[in-house]
Amino acid sequence: MITQKTIPPRAWIEMGFLALLWGASFLAVRVALDEIGPLTSVAHRVFWAMLVLWAAVAVMRLPIPREPRIWAAFLLMGLLNNVIPFSLMAWGQLHIPSGLTSIINAATAIFGVVAAAIFLADERITPRKAVGVCLGFAGVSTAIGLENLTNFDLGSLAQLAVLGGAMSYAMAGVCARKFLPGQPPQLAAAGMLTGATLIMLPLAWAVEGPLTLDLAPTTVMAIAYYALAATALAYLLYYRVLAMAGSSNLMLVTLLVAPVAILLGAWLRDETLRPAAYIGFALLALGLLVLDGRIWRLVKHWGNQGKRST
Repeated sequence: MITQKTIPPRAWIEMGFLALLWGASFLAVRVALDEIGPLTSVAHRVFWAMLVLWAAVAVMRLPIPREPRIWAAFLLMGLLNNVIPFSLMAWGQLHIPSGLTSIINAATAIFGVVAAAIFLADERITPRKAVGVCLGFAGVSTAIGLENLTNFDLGSLAQLAVLGGAMSYAMAGVCARKFLPGQPPQLAAAGMLTGATLIMLPLAWAVEGPLTLDLAPTTVMAIAYYALAATALAYLLYYRVLAMAGSSNLMLVTLLVAPVAILLGAWLRDETLRPAAYIGFALLALGLLVLDGRIWRLVKHWGNQGKRST
């Protein structure tokens, strides 16, 4: 018997909407980068999203923690889950297509499995996870192109920057497990965005100048989209889907984000990707499906069926 938590129809709809929100965020960030710097783009993102999420916390009447260790954890999470990955990926998008950025970003789940096995006592690398991780690493290596890493031009460095952002996301997941257990997810999201804002506002100001909204309308709309929709709203939607479908099923969103980003980048910015990028994404997607467990259970199911028939 193959068991898998059933995904309600409403969860499928919201997962698709979440994938659209995140997939389009890569295009929105790239549009904003035509006028503002990468650090400024991140400062706008975390500041406006923070305001929206604290409003949501107030409406939900969630209790605000007072322990210094919780706020220290929010600061650490803001650094690992927002400041580092948002900044590295925004800089990377200046030099590589947004679609390729989204493909490399999909490796977050692969790195998350490895980081959890290293730092969390209750996680270990099973044979299924090992196969999924190996396929994922093969996909990332193919998408990046190992031959490009010997050139060390801006494109190569940009790909490595995005890869570093995916690793930072993975470490953030580990830190959330260790330092923020039991915190309401909406509160945790607002808290880490507060930590990120405390870091990004002075950093962006010092490096790129003060924030301003005296920008082209397209830039303002891009900022509004990726800050309010693709960050604040997406966080709230993410936790709704997580409650309905479970973390394993939610991994399927990762497979939908990259195609959205690739199509939008090609349609609106004439971006093109090397064939190796698509092959790499296919391998990475296969690795994620193995980690998800569906393919693994099907293989075992077919194997058992074959034994019974003989």
